[in-house]
Amino acid sequence: MRYFIGLDDTDNHESRGTGHLARVMAKALAQDFHLLGVTRHQLLEDERVPKTAKNSCAAILFEGEAVLLEELADFARKMMQEDFQPGSDPGLCVASAVPDEVIAYGQRARREFLCQQEPRDLAAAHGIFLEGLGGDEGGVIGALAAVGLAASGDDGRYVEVGSIRDLEGLLPISRVLASGIASVKTLDGALVLGGVILTDKMRPARRDGQPVLFVEQEVGYWLPLKLD
Repeated sequence: MRYFIGLDDTDNHESRGTGHLARVMAKALAQDFHLLGVTRHQLLEDERVPKTAKNSCAAILFEGEAVLLEELADFARKMMQEDFQPGSDPGLCVASAVPDEVIAYGQRARREFLCQQEPRDLAAAHGIFLEGLGGDEGGVIGALAAVGLAASGDDGRYVEVGSIRDLEGLLPISRVLASGIASVKTLDGALVLGGVILTDKMRPARRDGQPVLFVEQEVGYWLPLKLD
């Protein structure tokens, strides 16, 4: 079974971001599940949307034996409540099967100003767990969007996958691929098969359900790009 956990608005201006909490949660989940990655997704940036830095949300992708969504929600809720930051409005979403309507909702959240009732109704209609955990609970908007966008397979970038965070410096493409990246490509889609890559802080894009590292040519090496 494949599962998605979406998190949003768990931080304040003094704390670490939602992506950090998602990676901590993913590490804990990896004790019992096969972790597929943690992804960052960019949502609408608008003066009406409260945010700490950029209006992004995070999703955790993993596989394992069948388990009740409520059990996963209990686990995630406990971690989020223990890490609650004053002034935040956290939202939590847990799903397995993600319907097209939720994927479309996530895509709309990238470009439209949305309110809480829509994601709450949508989650309830499709048996998806969605809950606010403090503040005005506005994080439910991005939490459901994170699940929809991650499930689409063609949005966002990985902030955790394989062993990419262990790499640094210039390394051959074979080493980069061995770290958990599916392929290396230029922006025009051409496969990169040779040379070395500057691996510091690589953030491969999620494309076709896989981590794909997009690069551009520099003098003597390939430079990774961060795409949304």
